[in-house]
Amino acid sequence: MNQISNTIKHLIIINVIMFVATQMIGHRMIDLFAMHYPTNPNFRIWQPLTHMFMHGGIMHIVFNMYGLWIFGSPLEQRWGKNKFLFFYFAAGLGAVLIYTGVQYYQFTAGMQTFLNAGFDQEAVMQGIKSGSIYAPENLHETFKQMSMVYLTPMLGASGAVYGLLAAFAIYYPFAELMLIFLPFPIKAKYFVPLLVLSDLIFGFTSQMSSPIAHLAHVGGALIGFLIAWKWKNEQFEQNRWY
Repeated sequence: MNQISNTIKHLIIINVIMFVATQMIGHRMIDLFAMHYPTNPNFRIWQPLTHMFMHGGIMHIVFNMYGLWIFGSPLEQRWGKNKFLFFYFAAGLGAVLIYTGVQYYQFTAGMQTFLNAGFDQEAVMQGIKSGSIYAPENLHETFKQMSMVYLTPMLGASGAVYGLLAAFAIYYPFAELMLIFLPFPIKAKYFVPLLVLSDLIFGFTSQMSSPIAHLAHVGGALIGFLIAWKWKNEQFEQNRWY
């Protein structure tokens, strides 16, 4: 097993403190620190960073912190503390940026559909905030999607952890990993693309029914892959940051 470093230990401690505080205080923590849609009144400028330390349930935080430890430890040993932290936060911020970009596209496309149907934009926004709108049946699904984008906050370290997964697959492609639903190990160079592909598929097919921000996972993996691929090809890992 990987020995836990002070860097990863401190990240885990911060996550646990925020999780316990959320369980004790409740939605006020979510309103302040989870990532909200930028035009939502609960949005705050610090949320792209703080959402990475928020989690919605015990299994959510356990899996993310386990991934941070297992996949982050060998990467921090290779890169050094400062470079590892730069990578971790870059992947997390990249994930929220890509996810919010997709949300913006979905929301503006939905609004345009309502405008084309003769609705007033302010009336649509009032309907989203109140939870209902009088509209033809063919617009109900669009309204549900817009409401989910606008009202549902994003939280969790998954985007950053997926960045670590992508980097791990680049640096240790032949390491064997296990999927829960498969009884045999898979090399990292196959495991990670399979996992990201499944998130990509679920992100576009089950976004209305799943509480998981699959496209944030994809965004974190993409940013992590691009940074790690560049670093490895430039042999940048030789320069450790302390």
